[in-house]
Amino acid sequence: QVQLVESGGGLVQPGGSLRLSCAASGSIFSFYVMAWYRQAPGKQRELVASITRVGSTNYADSVKGRFTISRDNAKNTVYLQMNSLKPEDTAVYYCNAMTLGGSGYWDWGQGTQVTVSS
Repeated sequence: QVQLVESGGGLVQPGGSLRLSCAASGSIFSFYVMAWYRQAPGKQRELVASITRVGSTNYADSVKGRFTISRDNAKNTVYLQMNSLKPEDTAVYYCNAMTLGGSGYWDWGQGTQVTVSS
């Protein structure tokens, strides 16, 4: 089973930036579409961004133009660069391989907390 370890979260002021990382164990990482999800308190987990094996990306409308997803298949790692952060971006962020239906494929990791507040 693949294990996912997210890191890079923290407390940042509105307008600030953070870069999240997600390391996946195992050698099958490169075969999957990878995605970042987030879950705010009292809300369902939502898809934020995805990236195919060859680097094609898609973003939720709420983050388009502010977030950038990337991946390094050699390092089994996916990244999320978050700029111009807003308080509504506050959530626990998770990565996972993405199914055709948009849900996560592997067991979820512990996530990384992002808090945007002044």
